Amino acid sequence: MRAKELRDLTDDELERRLRETRQELFNLRFQSATGALENSARLTHAKREIARILTVRNEREAQVETR
Repeated sequence: MRAKELRDLTDDELERRLRETRQELFNLRFQSATGALENSARLTHAKREIARILTVRNEREAQVETR
């Protein structure tokens, strides 16, 4: 999901997406440790998705503080 799409989500949807992506990353790391991970690029994708979500969340918090 792109940052533009994330900005269109509500705060609750953004938090739900963050929880889901963190759970996915946990599962991928577990698969990697057990040797069951087939596509290691999914790890990087999940990490970047989390970073995008956190960036959007921080932008929103900064906007609230400046008002």
